[in-house]
Amino acid sequence: MNQLRLGYLYGIGAYLLWGFFPIYLKLLRPAGPVEILAHRIVWSVAFVALLLAAMRHVGFLRTLARRPRALAGIAFAAVLIAVNWGTYIYGVNSDRVVETALGYFINPLVSVLFGVVALRERLRPAQWAALGVGGLAVAVLTVDYGRLPWLALTLAFSFAGYGLVKKRLGLPAAEGLFVESAVLALPALAYLGWLSARGGLAFGHVSAGHTALLVLAGAATAIPLLFFAGAANRLPLSALGMLQYLAPILQLGCGVLLFHEPMPPARLAGFALVWLALAVFTVDALPRPRPRLPTPLPR
Repeated sequence: MNQLRLGYLYGIGAYLLWGFFPIYLKLLRPAGPVEILAHRIVWSVAFVALLLAAMRHVGFLRTLARRPRALAGIAFAAVLIAVNWGTYIYGVNSDRVVETALGYFINPLVSVLFGVVALRERLRPAQWAALGVGGLAVAVLTVDYGRLPWLALTLAFSFAGYGLVKKRLGLPAAEGLFVESAVLALPALAYLGWLSARGGLAFGHVSAGHTALLVLAGAATAIPLLFFAGAANRLPLSALGMLQYLAPILQLGCGVLLFHEPMPPARLAGFALVWLALAVFTVDALPRPRPRLPTPLPR
């Protein structure tokens, strides 16, 4: 199998897993969102530690310990991804899967905005138009919801910020996830201990299957990230950008078709504006064919 085809398989696998992740999270109830988040962090550390030990990639920790600025950046990335994970879990388990899908549709536009603000990138007119249409979509959805779609905006801004920090750090996927999860592991364990002392811990008290699903949250977190890293190393950026819409499309389908969440006409109009903005942005980002130079006439 050639590397390009393997890259597509990795990318499709990652986005399929992320797209159907709401179904998995629904199975973790009656555990609360914060308990699910804590288990996701703790078991991610355990899973990735075993993976790194098997690959014999443990030596990177010594190198990283001599880079205090990188450690500070990792701590900041860890906070951002914890906010993203926690918001997503809360959204799914409070029956707002459609709004979480909106967050990941908006995310590419927020990443472009961060590129302008933080990296001083210049946008072409079509990209400014896409941002304008995206802003109009948020206004329409605010009217529909009767409030700002704060859950979607939190997901979009936290993940875009996480991507920006990760881009500057340049760490491999498995090593980066291990250190980020390790930063959050002590608070997560402390919370689980406090919850157990209060008698509110769902882990081990619902069923064996429920306990196993909580333990597997670490693998469910790490595997799509590793697939994504495999795709990013083999695919052109334009191809990866097209694949990224697969996950929110599937999440939206889960919300509307499986969980029967409402989609009134005004909300559908807001989503249509987001899709229009993404279409403009995606078409503008596609590589343009170079003009062919005329063949010189023989003298």
